[in-house]
Amino acid sequence: MVAVGGTGKVHEHDGEASHDHGHAHAKDHGHSHDHAHDEAAQQIYKGYFEDDQIKARVLTDWEGDWQSVYPYLQDGTLDPVMAHKAEHGNMSADEYKAYYDVGYKTTVERILIDGDMVTFFEGGKPLAARYASDGHETLTYKKGNRGVRFIFKKTEGDEAAPQYIQFSDHKIAPAAADHYHLYWGNDRAALLEEVTNWPTYYPTSLSADEIVREMIAH
Repeated sequence: MVAVGGTGKVHEHDGEASHDHGHAHAKDHGHSHDHAHDEAAQQIYKGYFEDDQIKARVLTDWEGDWQSVYPYLQDGTLDPVMAHKAEHGNMSADEYKAYYDVGYKTTVERILIDGDMVTFFEGGKPLAARYASDGHETLTYKKGNRGVRFIFKKTEGDEAAPQYIQFSDHKIAPAAADHYHLYWGNDRAALLEEVTNWPTYYPTSLSADEIVREMIAH
């Protein structure tokens, strides 16, 4: 499997954390003490946290059937998202689209995670392997914020399946992912240096319109 679109972090958290990804918001608004919790969660989402807040995670945090958002960028479905970013950011919609075209690019259109088994689908063809936790790494970005990569190493499976997969989903402790960026390849250290390509996956159960709404909402 080609690792193009299989590694990546770009300005992902260097600036991109504030663009579209995920809702680290607590969903329990309405209670005064929850507001502080929500604020803390949002700070973590933006990449501001203490080392002792980081907790080990297991692969089942990312369990499910996931679709790449890259085709939606290519076919224009995400154009409203790019327009929204332009209204609130410092680039034009076309510039944002070019930026995400590099970030989202991948030939792996679907990923299925079931227990410790990860199946990559490229051109409809599956490639599967089992993975075990290989710890995590904390990265510091140019902007001063940070991110955590949760790393898993292949234990058995198809030879062509990557030796390492690294998840980034703006969470730093056990929690079910609502979307994620995935980096994969055979060199653990090199993956941590990837800064331009961060294939992004949302649940296959979401329609294109629902993904657009999710991205604009966050």
